Amino acid sequence: MQQFQSSSVDETIRIGFEFGKQLTPGDVVCLAGDLGAGKTHFVKGVASFFGIEPEKVSSPTYTLIHEYSGDTPVYHFDCYRLKHEQEALEIGAEEYFYGDGVCLVEWPEKIDGLIPEDAIWVEMSHLPENKRKIIIHQNQ
Repeated sequence: MQQFQSSSVDETIRIGFEFGKQLTPGDVVCLAGDLGAGKTHFVKGVASFFGIEPEKVSSPTYTLIHEYSGDTPVYHFDCYRLKHEQEALEIGAEEYFYGDGVCLVEWPEKIDGLIPEDAIWVEMSHLPENKRKIIIHQNQ
């Protein structure tokens, strides 16, 4: 388990970048945390490690998934609006999870039954003074 504290958006992005160094194709990362916890900023950091400009990364709340081409493909899911796991299956989530890229999944609890057992979990929470706590661990 790794634990970090972030005091700014830039620091959350930097923590994501450093975390990205340990990822390889086929990894699935589940990002858990309340609205505004910094999940998408963390994804910007991971994506930047793979050569994707952070400015190009945005939350796929309405499209459900964004695909980014970098040194390794990065697939960014936002399951917030999903009502059933079947919806994730219909967009091919399992093909992404067992594919050639790195998958980052916001609101993974919405599709818990589809998440691979070896997924990496990143739990983000609010702290006083606009800080964030970031805990990274294997399995939930």
